Amino acid sequence: MKQQYNGPKRIAVLGSTGSIGTQTLDIISRHSDRYAATVLAAGTRVDDLIAQALRHRPAIAIIGDETLLPRLREALAPLGIATAAGADALAEATTRDDVDMVVTATVGYSGLLPTIAAIRAGKDIALANKETMVVAGALITGMLAESSTRIFPVDSEHSAIYQCLQGEDRDAVSRLIITASGGPFRTWERERIAAARAADALNHPNWSMGAKITIDSATMLNKAFEIIEARWLFDIAPERIEAIVHPQSIIHSMVEFRDGALKAQMGVPDMELPIAYALGETTRLADVSAPCDLLAAHSLTFEQPDVHKFPCLGLAHYALDRAGNTACVINAANEVAVAAFLRDTIGFNDIYRTITTSLERVEFIADPSLDDLVATNALARTRAAEFINTLSHSR
Repeated sequence: MKQQYNGPKRIAVLGSTGSIGTQTLDIISRHSDRYAATVLAAGTRVDDLIAQALRHRPAIAIIGDETLLPRLREALAPLGIATAAGADALAEATTRDDVDMVVTATVGYSGLLPTIAAIRAGKDIALANKETMVVAGALITGMLAESSTRIFPVDSEHSAIYQCLQGEDRDAVSRLIITASGGPFRTWERERIAAARAADALNHPNWSMGAKITIDSATMLNKAFEIIEARWLFDIAPERIEAIVHPQSIIHSMVEFRDGALKAQMGVPDMELPIAYALGETTRLADVSAPCDLLAAHSLTFEQPDVHKFPCLGLAHYALDRAGNTACVINAANEVAVAAFLRDTIGFNDIYRTITTSLERVEFIADPSLDDLVATNALARTRAAEFINTLSHSR
């Protein structure tokens, strides 16, 4: 018989050294009576991970890069903190008995397998990794139907929708409206966008995020991914989900109901609010974020997104209509293309070209298994890298 546990909620923070991960740990520190970090995991930032482990004293610290394990072990073994490395260790950590909730704050495809392991173990998930639902939405929702796992969205847009839906009849929903800042190139002309470099794209007007998601914001592919994720998280038909540009980033998303009512969740651009809401399972903690000063905001404006300047946005409904392994290909090719753009190897518009070329060169699978998705991810990365190689040689 399992022993009753009555202490603080035990949290596994995957991607603990990134933006979402560090903010999650800040909340845990401020509310140590409610939460404890029992698992910390990072990709390559071993020194940051060591510093976090020294502060939070988890049961185990995991580094994705296996070559860094000796350094991690040397620093933490004297404190009795277990260490491990690699993707398998990351997935296994989500199933531990001393984990009540998993915060998936890893970047990109890397969040998929740990999330699946957590679902199989019946762990609750605070989901900050949108690519999990993008790559394998149908597979994940099927697994959730047979699991005790509950998913609490952390992305500000999906948290906003989740908050707006509390106490509402889901059958009364007519539309989900996902807001977008428009990114750093919202007011730029197409010719200027084509010449943009990584330093330009990383200059986001409202949010402080990691490099990869900041580039996705600039291409607006992040909004395409959010449409795909919303389709699976909230079981809403794709044609009833749309994006609208809201440059002030005060309204994080809206839900329209069949009676014409529109509910919006508002707040300053601060990720700690949706993180805390997910950790608390809808319980609101005091003093998480600064109050929203509407007088200081002056005005809230809205625009139709320009899919001609930002064609990546159109990939959302293309992926949902075609289904199968389409979104998996898009995500994999994008990760390779964004990495190349950050190295200044390719141009900004080449990100979209890399994605569409990869879609042409990877076989379509209508009803992919997990193994099919793993294989698709690998092949799409290869095809994307091959195309980028031809681009770099022609520059």
